[in-house]
Amino acid sequence: MEKEQIREVIARRAARELHDGDVVNLGIGLPTMIPNFLPEGITVTLQTENGGMGLGPTPEAGKEDPNLQNAGGGYITLIPGASTFDSATSFAIIRGGHVDVSVLGALQVDEKGNLANWIIPGKIAPGMGGAMDLVVGARRVIIAMEHTQKGAHKILKECTLPLTAAGQVNMIITEMGVMNVTPEGIELVEKHPDFTVEEIQAATEAKLIISPNLKSMLD
Repeated sequence: MEKEQIREVIARRAARELHDGDVVNLGIGLPTMIPNFLPEGITVTLQTENGGMGLGPTPEAGKEDPNLQNAGGGYITLIPGASTFDSATSFAIIRGGHVDVSVLGALQVDEKGNLANWIIPGKIAPGMGGAMDLVVGARRVIIAMEHTQKGAHKILKECTLPLTAAGQVNMIITEMGVMNVTPEGIELVEKHPDFTVEEIQAATEAKLIISPNLKSMLD
């Protein structure tokens, strides 16, 4: 698959995990594509940790408002009824457990549900930002990412990079499949028809549990 096709497959499948009325926080990059693929009749409230509730679609090129940006610095719009507030209020919402779903990218995830998504040692990083709070504060955490990085495993037995949070990931969605993080390990519950189970396992360091009800992620 081409890069954009991979991103669309992941975003489209992740959109199906959101339910009508959910309060949702989307990480930078690929997760911001998810609202483009929400099923008909599903309305969610998008929250941003720099102080906004009720985000709309990404503005058209040339129509960006420099005063409206998300926590990653990307331009946003606001829907009727949206509100803005200070970061302290935003993090009170997050830490108070009022975010239903947080969808983030990752550098690494492991079979214990640990997440590393903020720094590669030796590279300059601005800091962890709100990811630590979002992963711990949200009721459900979904990782939406490409399965490998230039052929290197990203779904591991144990993360080797500094952790964002321990044991908080519930689901992993990649272009290859959908995986639940369980007490027994990572269970492959859906796969893309372009890949075999053997190919998915070869691209995954952690030993996958294959669901007896394995189905296509495109259904």
